[in-house]
Amino acid sequence: MTIRHVVSWKLATTDEQERAEQAARIKSGLESLPAVIPELRSAEVGVTVAPGDDFDVVLISDFDSLDDIRIYQDHPAHLEVAGYIRSVVAGRAAVDFEV
Repeated sequence: MTIRHVVSWKLATTDEQERAEQAARIKSGLESLPAVIPELRSAEVGVTVAPGDDFDVVLISDFDSLDDIRIYQDHPAHLEVAGYIRSVVAGRAAVDFEV
């Protein structure tokens, strides 16, 4: 069984240059995590190319179990990236499902 963990974020800033910089930092941070968190089987991060989308950044990641997601969420490397994300976003949506 694979659990797909999908999270989308809306950045708080309305400045396009700042938004691009924040999105790039989020993308880079999240994409670095599979190398240091074994439970995170894969992570794909996308940044919107369409102004006006409901969300600016999306994470699509795969895990073997819900327990592995909890381990990932508590891992210090994830907590560091998540701290930055929380500091720049206005909204978040998430869903976990079997594939």
